[in-house]
Amino acid sequence: MIAIRDRVRFGETDLMAVVYHANYLPWMEMGRVAWLRACGVDLNRMMDDGIVFPIRELNVKYKHSSRFDDEYEVQTTMLEFNRAKMVFAYKVIDANNGTVFVEGTTTNVFTDKKGKIVRLPAEWFDRINALYLKEKAGEI
Repeated sequence: MIAIRDRVRFGETDLMAVVYHANYLPWMEMGRVAWLRACGVDLNRMMDDGIVFPIRELNVKYKHSSRFDDEYEVQTTMLEFNRAKMVFAYKVIDANNGTVFVEGTTTNVFTDKKGKIVRLPAEWFDRINALYLKEKAGEI
């Protein structure tokens, strides 16, 4: 699991003074990027190589509302990985007391910039797979 922390910004809240539901999605993206960064994947370089990974499926369960200035932690885990797709799990929690705000998953497929599904080349596969296998073995 790779974890990052941040605080709820005022602009991320709605008229009910809680985080607007769609604002959890960028937090999940931040977690996904941090996970890939942890295994040495430079997303700019990957995109320069013509590989992108759009989301094909998204699932979110809202458990508890977060509010302005709450400190939160995004915990990201890779559930499934192969040369065609990645499945990530996310848990957004209150960093101070562990209350779960949101849980979710995303399925990303590897495509070229025109949207055609491609197989991930070894250069990228090997880096991601190394961290994925460590995570599955409970080493991180």
